[in-house]
Amino acid sequence: MIKPVLLWSDALILLLLWSVVGLVWLARNNEALRGPWRQVMRNPVGAGTALILAVYVGIGLLDSLHYVERLPDQPGREAQYSGEVRSALDWVLTPLRENVEKTYSAPFAIQLYAKETMKGPEGGEIRDFPRLKHGGAHLADADKDFWPDVLLRGGLGMLGGLVLWLVVFPLWQRGSEGDLVAPVVSAKNKSPLTPLLERGGLASAFAWTLLAILLLAGLLVALAPYYHVLGTDKVGQDVLYLSLKSIRTGLLIGSLTTLVMLPFALSLGIAAGYFGGRIDDVIQYLYTTLNSIPGVLLIAAAVLVVQVQIEAHAELFNTAAARSDVRLLALCGILGVTGWTGLARLLRAEALKLRELEFVQAARAFGVGHGRILLRHLLPNVMHLVLITVVLDFSGLVLAEAVLSYVGVGVDPGMISFGNMINGARLELAREPVVWWQLAAAFLFMFVLVLAANLFADQVREALDPKSSGRK
Repeated sequence: MIKPVLLWSDALILLLLWSVVGLVWLARNNEALRGPWRQVMRNPVGAGTALILAVYVGIGLLDSLHYVERLPDQPGREAQYSGEVRSALDWVLTPLRENVEKTYSAPFAIQLYAKETMKGPEGGEIRDFPRLKHGGAHLADADKDFWPDVLLRGGLGMLGGLVLWLVVFPLWQRGSEGDLVAPVVSAKNKSPLTPLLERGGLASAFAWTLLAILLLAGLLVALAPYYHVLGTDKVGQDVLYLSLKSIRTGLLIGSLTTLVMLPFALSLGIAAGYFGGRIDDVIQYLYTTLNSIPGVLLIAAAVLVVQVQIEAHAELFNTAAARSDVRLLALCGILGVTGWTGLARLLRAEALKLRELEFVQAARAFGVGHGRILLRHLLPNVMHLVLITVVLDFSGLVLAEAVLSYVGVGVDPGMISFGNMINGARLELAREPVVWWQLAAAFLFMFVLVLAANLFADQVREALDPKSSGRK
């Protein structure tokens, strides 16, 4: 049996998820809000990158459903639960989580990466590569059966992905007509292979992206339980498991930091541009002073203060996951408090322009209050800048976590993240032979996430920016 556990970050994720659902519900009957997003999703690049981001978000949400397992019952005692907090993703990836080796092994290897002293067949000591406990352990003759087994399992996995695509894509195709985020596809087009025959267009982009994702997923599902597809790290953990677990940390850094940053940037930036005078001078002095402080030093000092407070009140955190979660939230808060200045400066410049336009001057002449003008006239007209900046900053924040964790002032060392993966791999680049796969895996997953976010942000900019030539 299990007992659900709700961490602070889980609660914030659920709040953010419900907020997004509420916004989608409000935009359902509002053409002014629905139109730009429909344009984004009708673009081939927008549809493809949105699907990739949806996969990342799905993995992150699955990793946010935490629980603890019940320990075996003992006579005369109440039910006891384990102190190790796990997630639904851990349950899905149980073979990868439990198949721990002694130390490093290369991708698809069946032996350790370094030689060890072993007993030879004649009883003497020899230096050789020991067999892995789990990777390829099912092979009777590794030399003869390795490639046939990999090709057979990989082929069956990709075939399963192809069959799933042939089932899923026609359902999406027929059910997408008139939808908010899907294109209008002709009802006469009944064949799932038709998008592959098209040269461009949304259906083709979505089809190819979905096919690539399902083929890759099928390949990993077929091979990962039997081989370490991306190798293992220094303590023998599967690198694919670590990479998938790092996604939640990156998404949290990007999304929760934005929630902290937006109130400061919106209120101070618009107020500085609209009111001007001494209010503008004070706000400019505030963010100019904040920008003059080296960001890494300010973040490092704040993180160390938070760490000292956590250690001084260790009784408040009953699990290691709770302590890591609080430090992660503190890092998001610190990055948000120190990162609002750029957006505030941009909003100030836009508010300076908007306050001189006729509709704002007319509202003033009719005696409309400042608060109503700010909410009804200025705020809606700067939201395109806010959304564009937020989506662009998301990728920067994901990279910031990696850099901060690399220098030791990021997330808790016990939390799995891209930065901790890179930090753990950096010293191994100097050894011979080079252990490259942990760094390569972190780079690959971060590269796909950041690239998809940047391309999606570009489509959002074209749809929301009134001056963009792509706006229809």
